[in-house]
Amino acid sequence: MSTYPLRLADHVMEEAKQVAAEDNVSLNQLLSAFIADGIGHRRAIMKLKKRADRGNADAALAILDCTPNVKPDAGDELVEDLGPKT
Repeated sequence: MSTYPLRLADHVMEEAKQVAAEDNVSLNQLLSAFIADGIGHRRAIMKLKKRADRGNADAALAILDCTPNVKPDAGDELVEDLGPKT
């Protein structure tokens, strides 16, 4: 296991301490979990970006142009007004 001196803004440290206390874990466990989650999220985003770079939007749109022009199934219709219901 490695150690690393981490500098955090005071307000970030206070929030982290509060969250650790709420979750009943040590501050070290909380920060380690957040770092691991952040690395996982970053890897997923990078993987998606690589896949997107391989994609061909024109080919995808051409495929969609070949789909039949039929009415959607009941319940699959587009909703025109997505505002709050009153």
